[in-house]
Amino acid sequence: MKILVVCGSGLGSSFMMEMSIKSILKEMGVNAEVTHTDLGSAKAEKADIYVGTRDITSQLEGIGGEVISLKSMIDKEDMKRQLEETFKKLGVL
Repeated sequence: MKILVVCGSGLGSSFMMEMSIKSILKEMGVNAEVTHTDLGSAKAEKADIYVGTRDITSQLEGIGGEVISLKSMIDKEDMKRQLEETFKKLGVL
């Protein structure tokens, strides 16, 4: 399972979300590779799940994986809820 966290430049925002997702996955007991990148590179990188904020997720649609669209990159409860829903959809939980 690979989760790719995406932001416009691939620096601070996506790294912060990556750290939050790793923490949530640890709580959930789910093992996954989590990395971050910029929007341009994301289109060439294969992942099971792409995570980004609402302003860029429309650009992630159709590149091959599930897309999680976050309202806020600091809302860990929303992040966890959406990860759980996606994992259930994929048969991980």
